[in-house]
Amino acid sequence: MDLANAIAIAGKAIGAGLCMGIGAVGPGIGEGNAVGKALEGMARQPEAAGTLRSTMIMGCAIAETTGIYSLVIALLIMFLL
Repeated sequence: MDLANAIAIAGKAIGAGLCMGIGAVGPGIGEGNAVGKALEGMARQPEAAGTLRSTMIMGCAIAETTGIYSLVIALLIMFLL
């Protein structure tokens, strides 16, 4: 393996790692915040627990797509470029 190929492989690994590192922080913070606020709302108004739960699950699913997109991009960087 020559030096240019080794540098390219290292660049791909660093790029994919940054993609996942940055892309996974946002959904983690967002989902944690959403669940915490939903639980707070359920504690304050137990009669609205069903509505809050379904809205929270939908919001978490939408927030998780950001992490999935970053995983797909990281895999594309590693294996197709």
